Amino acid sequence: MLYREAGQFKTSYAADQQLFPIRQDRIAMAALLALAFLGVPLAAATPALAGAVDFNYWFNGVLIPFLIFSLAALGLNILTGYAGQLSLGTAAFMAVGAFAAYNFELRVPGMPMLLSFVLAGIVAAGIGVVFGLPSLRIKGFYLAVATLAAQFFVVWALTKFGWVSNYSSSGVITAQKLVAFGYAVDTPVKRYVLVLAIVSVMALAAKNMVRSSIGRAWMAVRDMDVAAEVVGIPMMKTKLLAFAISSFYCGVAGALYAFAYLGTVEPAGFELDLSFRILFMIIIGGVGSSWTFRPLPSNALSASPFPRGWCPT
Repeated sequence: MLYREAGQFKTSYAADQQLFPIRQDRIAMAALLALAFLGVPLAAATPALAGAVDFNYWFNGVLIPFLIFSLAALGLNILTGYAGQLSLGTAAFMAVGAFAAYNFELRVPGMPMLLSFVLAGIVAAGIGVVFGLPSLRIKGFYLAVATLAAQFFVVWALTKFGWVSNYSSSGVITAQKLVAFGYAVDTPVKRYVLVLAIVSVMALAAKNMVRSSIGRAWMAVRDMDVAAEVVGIPMMKTKLLAFAISSFYCGVAGALYAFAYLGTVEPAGFELDLSFRILFMIIIGGVGSSWTFRPLPSNALSASPFPRGWCPT
């Protein structure tokens, strides 16, 4: 990075364990959030900029899907990047979330939509645990093939059982109007802010999870599961929890995909290629990497045998 940690001292364990211990990290993250939450909506509300830039396209075609797929990739990164369990069923769990949220809104009158999203994530988590059971006996390529069964089974079930799509002849569902806290989220800007808020909160929760004992157990299983089991980490609980939380994130992403992005979805829209795209996102972005900044260590230039200014990644 362009800055170093030198001169920033921690005088307590709380200061050392905070989410952003480096001042530049805190400033950069605050500026990024201010730009996302305030700068972009204000720019869209400025008549001069609105006349020159098609903000409806940028919100509907770029920013909202970017945030939704980021949430799905974050869920897959918890499972594959931190827990070391390869999965090819991400799109299936997104489909479960989308159709579950639709049915909660359809079958339970008056249910808050955000609660429907949470319950849809819980349903997806349950499905993820079921298809995560093979991880207790197999891993690697064989586990990827096992999770591939979720991809084909879920799409088949959504097409086969008409009750899930309210007996639509084509299996297509039309999401209900998006409402949050009694307010209609009926414009691209409002949908963008809602999706951004949900993704920000869930990203913060994910970051704190991987910093906790749960995250350390995941990484221990990823690095060497036999050694992790020897030191007392429960394999079944740790692996299935990773599947559950990852599927929960993907389920919420699927609900947002249906309600805040497309509006109308079908089982065929959650095919295997979508799972591969999300997998490629975390591979290119860095499997098991966090979203905190990485400053140059304060002793890097004095202790490193490499040329001055060189920093390992």
